[in-house]
Amino acid sequence: MDKMGVDKRAALITGGSRGIGRAIALQLAAKGYAVAVNYAGSADKASAVVDEIISTGGEAFAVQADVSQPEQVDAMIQKALDTFGRLDVLVNNAAITRDNLLMRLKEDDWNNVIDTNLKGVYLCTKGVVKIMLKQRSGRIVNITSVVGQTGNAGQANYAAAKAGVIAFTKSVAKEVGSRNITVNAVAPGYIQTDMTEKLPAEVREHFVRSIPLGRMGQPDDVAKVVAFLVSEDAAYITGQTINVDGGLVMI
Repeated sequence: MDKMGVDKRAALITGGSRGIGRAIALQLAAKGYAVAVNYAGSADKASAVVDEIISTGGEAFAVQADVSQPEQVDAMIQKALDTFGRLDVLVNNAAITRDNLLMRLKEDDWNNVIDTNLKGVYLCTKGVVKIMLKQRSGRIVNITSVVGQTGNAGQANYAAAKAGVIAFTKSVAKEVGSRNITVNAVAPGYIQTDMTEKLPAEVREHFVRSIPLGRMGQPDDVAKVVAFLVSEDAAYITGQTINVDGGLVMI
């Protein structure tokens, strides 16, 4: 049987079942990519994303994996390669939060966030880079956060992981650039997702007042920047962090 995506470019999106990851999966599928939609626990939502892609003529499948577990990551990447016959794009989007003030922050909550949000990026990138080095081409986009640039009270674990993603992005970009592989990061600000919907209304209003464009972003705002970074139009951009935050953080 022919491999699913052998005639088209293929992408793996971690945490692709909802929010920003879902928007990225749909955006890349619309651009003609065959898409592997990774999820940790949201099987139904991942299947819904796959169904939506297929219903519009695209190619996709869902793959379960905890990105903090090496064996699961290896199996996920191998399944994507077996299915598509190639792997051109990796988007490291999977992330969790376990917020609390430092003095109340449990060690498990520190470890779990670092393992998923930073170690997961390392594991997925290392596995995919092996393929891209042989292909002598590839695009990697790591989803970080403005919190990784500014810090945030109650999010020491999350901010530390996201700051680590930025430094990791720069380091890997320097290692693999000679093989026509670009590695960039996207730092969303306050984006309207399940995560931000849980915030009290007064907190959301406070955030909006601090954004020069005067509104929260949409997942598509991030997805369109990712689609640009993996395209040929961005072939001379690597090691960069692009903020998608309505002007919230200017550096």
